[in-house]
Amino acid sequence: MILCESPKIELICADCMDILPTFKAKQWELACVDPPYGIGMDNSNKRTKPSRPNSYIHYPDFRYHKTDWDDNRPDKLFFDNLFRTTENQLIFGANYFCSYLPCGFGWIFWNKMNGLNNCFSDGEFIFSSKGVKSAYIELSQFHSLSGGKDRIHPTEKPTLLYRWLYQNYAKAGDKILDTHLGSGSSAIAAYREGFEFFGIEKDEEYFNAAVERFKRETAQADLFKPIQKVEQLKLIE
Repeated sequence: MILCESPKIELICADCMDILPTFKAKQWELACVDPPYGIGMDNSNKRTKPSRPNSYIHYPDFRYHKTDWDDNRPDKLFFDNLFRTTENQLIFGANYFCSYLPCGFGWIFWNKMNGLNNCFSDGEFIFSSKGVKSAYIELSQFHSLSGGKDRIHPTEKPTLLYRWLYQNYAKAGDKILDTHLGSGSSAIAAYREGFEFFGIEKDEEYFNAAVERFKRETAQADLFKPIQKVEQLKLIE
């Protein structure tokens, strides 16, 4: 499904492992992917910290449908295909995939600004194949999401985070691939930054929600132009 011609934004509902092997070597200049970490977020559980230390209560969040997409992490075959078909990579959850990632490259730490008492992780690690310099960004995980109330996916990330990644790790004319589209934030950011983009999502319900979100948010795209540099970067030498 092509949602936009200029820049070309194409989204497809499929298993990425059915699509990746069909791509040519280095067909995409940049992969920006957020694969499942295998930690059970597919069951859409909320977690809250009770008074008893080191214990958590799990209960369903009925905003999301129950699926099995986060039961397992991608295997070596996925990463072999990802590195074969893309020139550079940005990979969320890098600490979950260390055995598949090459050493000697930079990592990005995204500080989610959760606060000291939040039961979730303080941030996420992103692998970057572009150089050895690591970077740090502070941005609330709920930026422009009404404290999380407007999320359409349990692991939805802010569009602004993807815009910052593209501004700092992509160059004009790059074609960007996302193998796990999720909420569509990566596609919206690519549209606003002027990059050609191809996104894959295997869950039909989340795919349809991402398509509708893309149409809704890009209908007001003029509000975001001219594009301004996102000033959120703190470098760690």
